[in-house]
Amino acid sequence: MLAGREREWLGGGDVMLGVFVADRVAGSCGLHRRIGPCRLELGYWIHPAFTRRGLATRVAWMLTDAAFALPGIERVEIHHDKASEASAGIPAKLGYSFVGERPDGRDAPAEAGIEWLWRMIKHEWRPANYLRRAR
Repeated sequence: MLAGREREWLGGGDVMLGVFVADRVAGSCGLHRRIGPCRLELGYWIHPAFTRRGLATRVAWMLTDAAFALPGIERVEIHHDKASEASAGIPAKLGYSFVGERPDGRDAPAEAGIEWLWRMIKHEWRPANYLRRAR
């Protein structure tokens, strides 16, 4: 499976990664090329047993930094359902700009069916600012 994911990324597809705490799977994350050239969408999911520990924020920080280290990437976006207050806090902490919202259909009972979009532009990315606050 891991070799297949690596081939997908090298072939221009998405990268999917696991989030681990010690030897336990705590969630998953990834970078997705579905929003157009020179841009990546960042995604993360943390199992409820591991929430409120800063894992999703740390993962989003690391993926944003990794995305901007790639040649040609000028913009990273985070999309989430409006009902997810916890998800909204993550891009805000990292300095992403709120771009707006759009209807996206309801996937789960707890969702509002409205997608919120956040954006970071490469020249605005200040990874050290988050690191200072995290200490």
